[in-house]
Amino acid sequence: MPAAPLDLTSANNLVQSAQSIIDAALARLHDLGGPDRQQGFAYDLAHAASGVATARSALRYAERGETESALAAAFVALVLHDLAGRVLGREALWGVTDPWYEPFAAFVAYYREPAFLAALAETPGPRHLGDDFQSVAELFHRFAEEQVRPHAERVHRTNADIPESIITGLAELGGFGLSVPEAYGGFATGGESEYLGMVVATEELSWGSLGIGGSLITRPEILTRALLRGGTEEQKQRWLPRVASGDVLAAIAVTEPDFGSDVANVTTAATPTTGGWLLNGAKTWCTFAARADVLVLLARSEPERALAHRGLSLFLVEKAPSESPGFTLSQEARDGIGTGRLEGRPIDTLGYRGMHSYELSFDNWFVPDENLVGGDEGRGQGFYFQMAGFENGRLQTVARAVGLMQAAYESALEYARHRVVFAEPILDYELTRVKLGTMAAIIQCSRQYALDVARLMGQGDGALEASMAKAYVCRAAEWVTREAMQIHGGMGYAEEYAVSRYFVDARVLSIFEGADETLCLKVIARRLLEARD
Repeated sequence: MPAAPLDLTSANNLVQSAQSIIDAALARLHDLGGPDRQQGFAYDLAHAASGVATARSALRYAERGETESALAAAFVALVLHDLAGRVLGREALWGVTDPWYEPFAAFVAYYREPAFLAALAETPGPRHLGDDFQSVAELFHRFAEEQVRPHAERVHRTNADIPESIITGLAELGGFGLSVPEAYGGFATGGESEYLGMVVATEELSWGSLGIGGSLITRPEILTRALLRGGTEEQKQRWLPRVASGDVLAAIAVTEPDFGSDVANVTTAATPTTGGWLLNGAKTWCTFAARADVLVLLARSEPERALAHRGLSLFLVEKAPSESPGFTLSQEARDGIGTGRLEGRPIDTLGYRGMHSYELSFDNWFVPDENLVGGDEGRGQGFYFQMAGFENGRLQTVARAVGLMQAAYESALEYARHRVVFAEPILDYELTRVKLGTMAAIIQCSRQYALDVARLMGQGDGALEASMAKAYVCRAAEWVTREAMQIHGGMGYAEEYAVSRYFVDARVLSIFEGADETLCLKVIARRLLEARD
């Protein structure tokens, strides 16, 4: 099917019409009491809004050429189709009346035509990174291909540790210092370049492996952003150079057994004592806790529960690196207080293996005053410091999802070229090509939105957009990896092919760095409502 050139003006008008539907739905959500009272509606609305925002970015990509235009058209049609599926049968709830869908019908019908999508199967499209960031992509891609991928399957199948060669190699590349300012020994020069570099590097490392590649630089990123937001100058001087060099590896200890995304209500207690603080309580889903040299830990330093998030402080908890699977550490008794104890129990997971997640138990574990982030002025400000790290972590998770999708797409395309069924390569079947073409559009437009959000964050904005990108792209990764696995048929279910790992790894993306439901209800829907007031 020959594709007619995309009329960018008409396409932009359609996306704006979709945005008008989102705006009307936000007004309805406000009138109906907000996301807490209309959770199902707010959840669908947040996802629809995230898709429309990604589509708007895709149309900027479409301006760059014919291939770009075709991929963007397919993606915009997919978003409009998804919006229609959410609204159909609930028009009154969304505040629309017939014929609300009529303006979209011809565009969606044309660009969701199977023949059009099938023609995109082998057309992933140019990334338009520019010379500098293309060099970054090539550098980290080569590292992922030569150093990460050879270990990925073994680590996944045996639930082994990340090889030290990957950690030291990544440190030599400067991977841990992408967001650390040059003044502190890193490579960040300020502005959008440091965010773009982080996104590009993370995608390539995640193409190598989500568990032992892209996720390795997430925790240093979160620690760096938290210190830049609230750390004292002494703390920045002490910690950031060692983070950048890889001499200090970090883990994030925020989630608790009873409080996951509800960060403001964590209960792990930090009690003042001579020269510092005593930590008591439990944390869970602390990834890389055994190997880490320092835990970035959020604890309640102010006992008044009414203070909620204003009673939380952020601590840098030093510890000795430990071997997996579990560990127990102790501190000498001090000032009449018994021996401090820190225990880590590993949590076996379906995928995302290599870094290992832990449940941690703190019993009178001492942290010196100098490790309270922000010093005395940082007391009670830990929630805000931590959120500064998490916003960047969400964008990085989008890049991780893109890298994982790219790996799955390439695997499926290569398999389809060589797998013969009924005397033909399955790549020659229209259904296979439709799936691959849809993947190509989703991956490239997700990538372009991640790059756009990186530019926004470099300008000091983009927190909402990072959350929206995570909501959309991480769910998309589940579909892409599933269909890539399906294209492999029975072999997709065998560990012999990496696509089975991609599938189980993708499932975690909508859970960590802000669970999908909480992200949609507590962040995206609320901030969209605030923006219209």
